Amino acid sequence: MSNEMNKQVTSVTCPQNSATSATGGWLGRFWSDQSGNMSYLAITGALVMMVFGGIGIDMIHAELKRNKIQNTLDRAVLAAADLQNEMDPTFVVEDYFRAMNMSDTLVDVQTGGGINARRVTATGTAEIQANFMKLLGVKSLGVDGLARAEEGVNKIEVSLVLDVSGSMADNNKMSNLRTAAKSFFDTLLTPANKDLVSISLVPYSEHVNPGPDIASNLNVNWRHGYSHCLEFPDEEFASTELNYDITYEQTQHFQWNYFGANDRDDTICPQFSYERITPFSQDITELKAQIDALQPRAGTSMFLGMKWGAALLDPSTQNVTSGLISRSTVDSAFLGRPVQYEDTETIKTIVLMTDGQHDQSMRIRDWAYNSDSEIQLWARYNMWYYLVNAVHSNNWGYFYEQKYNAAQGDTLLNNICSAAKDQGVIIWTVGFETTDHGASVLQKCASSPSHFFRVEGLDIADAFSSIAHTINQLRLTQ
Repeated sequence: MSNEMNKQVTSVTCPQNSATSATGGWLGRFWSDQSGNMSYLAITGALVMMVFGGIGIDMIHAELKRNKIQNTLDRAVLAAADLQNEMDPTFVVEDYFRAMNMSDTLVDVQTGGGINARRVTATGTAEIQANFMKLLGVKSLGVDGLARAEEGVNKIEVSLVLDVSGSMADNNKMSNLRTAAKSFFDTLLTPANKDLVSISLVPYSEHVNPGPDIASNLNVNWRHGYSHCLEFPDEEFASTELNYDITYEQTQHFQWNYFGANDRDDTICPQFSYERITPFSQDITELKAQIDALQPRAGTSMFLGMKWGAALLDPSTQNVTSGLISRSTVDSAFLGRPVQYEDTETIKTIVLMTDGQHDQSMRIRDWAYNSDSEIQLWARYNMWYYLVNAVHSNNWGYFYEQKYNAAQGDTLLNNICSAAKDQGVIIWTVGFETTDHGASVLQKCASSPSHFFRVEGLDIADAFSSIAHTINQLRLTQ
């Protein structure tokens, strides 16, 4: 029986505890699972990110407000500084802010300037309430803006150096030049530019006639009264100045190109009053009348036109201007011109136009131009007409000599162009139906390749218009 009992006891087993079973089941797995250990860090990080995101939102709101203030300031001061605006500058700025419903942000407006300039400075500020940054103790953000605008009107000195040589009679070129030059005057000589822009018109052909009023201010060995051209020594082309320490020789008055008759309208030195330089003018009627009167004549000496154009921008000519003002030849508003090169309120510019290239130029030899009777003889007769009719052909060469050839003209032009550019003068050049060589010389003279125009026909008006409008823009500074 004991054996049976023993067997029974041995075969009896206790049921497994439910807790122990659970530990090995889902509860144990949950208890041992470590994947939730980052939940606290994630929550903390999310809160930090929300704070910084909120700070970013506050900063964006502040920046939007600052941009609005700054943009309004910029527009307001630009409008207020406009010299064409006749309203009070402070009122203009305040009106801009009223229109934007931002009057409370405008802090201060200051104005200044002079007759030809206006300066406006304005400041604005605003305070933006913080929504998120107050969690860090920052209750508000301040934003500020400042804008300053100044518009000034520069004075302008222009030398308009125009080729009126004989070839300008071809292909309607003279008529097209007249149209272009008149448009140039219209653009620059406006009521807004009164007393600010002076134009010196320098017509040139084989020579340049400055006229007695200009030439009388220099030391000149006067030999006749037929015309008033001067001979410049070659070294004078290395400088923009007129030289008061030397005595200039007066150019001989005669004509050497021969048309089979005793023609004397194309003398080396232009002889008619409308062919003289018109200096420092703002009289648009006078300038247009002179352009209409000019006629094609003689040869081409760009270097002489350029020398006079540069000299009329050089401060050494101030005493000439004073003398012209005293004779009522020049407006008193231009007293003190040409100003010093260092004057930052004045722009000096030359516009040089030609339709060709340099020619040779002849002179009577000194032995045959040495007395009043000889001077009168050559003024009375065309050189070739006289030689053909009064001198044996074997002796013709004894009477004349070459003063310049084309290569010398190119060199002297380059010298005076370089001298002017070294002084800060802006040089524009216009090749009007010119040769390739002429275009090359002009491009070298110009301040830059973009300051050179090569045009044909009616396009010369576009070139002059472009130059005039660019000069007008340079007049305004903002």
